[in-house]
Amino acid sequence: MAGHPNPILLDFPDHFETERLLIRAPRPGDGPAMNTAVLESLDHLRPWMPWAHPPPTVADSETYCRRMAARFILREDLALVLFRRSDGLFVGGSGLHHINWSLPAFEIGYWVRASLEGQGYITEAVAGITRFAFDTLQAQRVEIRCDARNLRSAAVARRAGYTQEGRLRHDEWATDGTLRDTLIFSRIRGE
Repeated sequence: MAGHPNPILLDFPDHFETERLLIRAPRPGDGPAMNTAVLESLDHLRPWMPWAHPPPTVADSETYCRRMAARFILREDLALVLFRRSDGLFVGGSGLHHINWSLPAFEIGYWVRASLEGQGYITEAVAGITRFAFDTLQAQRVEIRCDARNLRSAAVARRAGYTQEGRLRHDEWATDGTLRDTLIFSRIRGE
């Protein structure tokens, strides 16, 4: 089955749930909660996330949420925000990026607020987003890419059943100004 010739015409939900999480497209008004989580987590995000330099203001985070809401509707990028179902706490960010609608194929990115690291929220989110990609969006391929030094991110990919396909050597600049290697993990339809 070929991908969709005009993805803006695709109808699919902008939210879904996992055991502990509400996962949804960003909306206007999400900026303050996102900003609080990002500022709490700067020391954990800065080694891996270029967007954590410099620290975003509340207006920056709100602008991001509004832009990503628009891009979700346009089917250009499917950013997702994660909220804990039990109390509505902003857990982190994820999404389906670098979309190739002709297959379709996607790349999952993710981050979690520092106070919730190590509690399985990101592995749960990645598993849920992977199911959404294959079951709802009819993905043929989903990738996860991370800095080879980001052992926690690579561990999430492995726990979520992704296969390491390779290592791109010196393919990007890291946030510290050094050349980094990138690990590529994937899952394909039927795995």
